[in-house]
Amino acid sequence: MNIDAIDLTRKLVNIESTSYHEGAVGAFLAEYLATQGYAVERMAVEQRDPALTPGDGEGERFNVYAAEQGATPDVVLSTHMDTVPPFFGCREDDEFLYGRGACDAKGIIAAQVAAAERLREAGVKVGLLFVVGEERDSAGAKVANANPRGSRFLINGEPTGNHLALATKGALRVELRAHGRMAHSAYPELGESAIAKLVEALHDVLAMPLPIEPEFGEAGATTVNIGLISGGYAPNVVADKAEAHLLVRTVGPSQEVKDAIRRVVAGRAEVSTSLDLACVRMRRVGELPTMVAKFATDIPMLTAWGEPFLLGPGSIHVAHTPQERISKKELLECVDLYVELATQLTS
Repeated sequence: MNIDAIDLTRKLVNIESTSYHEGAVGAFLAEYLATQGYAVERMAVEQRDPALTPGDGEGERFNVYAAEQGATPDVVLSTHMDTVPPFFGCREDDEFLYGRGACDAKGIIAAQVAAAERLREAGVKVGLLFVVGEERDSAGAKVANANPRGSRFLINGEPTGNHLALATKGALRVELRAHGRMAHSAYPELGESAIAKLVEALHDVLAMPLPIEPEFGEAGATTVNIGLISGGYAPNVVADKAEAHLLVRTVGPSQEVKDAIRRVVAGRAEVSTSLDLACVRMRRVGELPTMVAKFATDIPMLTAWGEPFLLGPGSIHVAHTPQERISKKELLECVDLYVELATQLTS
C-alpha cells in the first residue's frame, strides 16, 4: 500500500503533542499502524513534568513500537512524537507544510512510516519506534532502551536536510545556584547578593576556553547557552538566592567541561547537571551526502537498538520557531533516502 507522507504529516501536525502531552498523537499512530497490518505495542512512560502537579491536565503518554507479528527487525526507523510549545496547527502552500512539529519531527514520522511500508514490500524486516520526551529528558528513549527488540541498525530521524550525519554534538544541561543573605538595598553591606555572585560566575563561564574538535569543521566548537536566569524579590532587596540554567553543546567527553565549570565557578554557586547526552560519531554509507549535527538527539539513549544512523528532512534552523515548516519535495525525497539507506544496511 502506498502511503501519502504529505497527508500523514498534515494529520500529525494537527494533533497537539507538546512534551508530557503526547497521548493523543500516540493513540493516533498506534491505531494507524495497526490498520497497516503491524503488531503495535504501547510502551508506558510514567515520568511527569516536574513543573506540574497531579490534576494539571497531563494525559497518558507512551512510546509506540510497530513491527511484523513475531518478527525481529533488522532495522528500526525511529524519531520522537513530542514537540516544543506552543502548539499551532498545519497550513500549507504549494511548496511547504507549516506548523509545530512539521520538521521536528512529525514530517519525519510520516516519511519513516511511508519508507517502512516500501521496505516491508521488498522483504526487509523493519520496525518503527516513536518515542515521547525527546525535547525534555529523553524519557521515552530510556524506557525503549530497557526493552530492545534485537535490531541490528537504528535509523534515527531529526532535521538534517536529507544529509546523513557523521556525528551529533552532545548536550550537557548545567544548573548554577547561588546563595546569599537578604538585606535592605540601602544597606548592601548588611547582606550578600546571590545575584552578584551568579552574574560574576556566569561571566567567567562564558569567558573560559572550551574544547574544539577540528574534524567536525564549522560544527566543531563547544558552545554554551545561558537559557534561564532567576532570583531575587524586588529592586530594593538584596537577593539571597539566584539560579541559572545552561545548555552546553559538547564535541567530546563531557567530564572535561563539567570539571572546568566547577573550577571557574569556584564556590560562588552550587553546580549540578540534569542531562548529559554524549557526543556520537557515526559512519558514512554509500554516496549519501553527509553533515555534522550541532544538536543532540535520542541516539545516546538508544544504544541497545543497534548501530545508529541519523537522517531526516527539514532544517533545524526553523525547528522550535514560529516559522517551522517542511518542504513537500524534501519530505518525499527522504522516503526514498530511508529506503536506500535501510536497503544498503541490510543487504
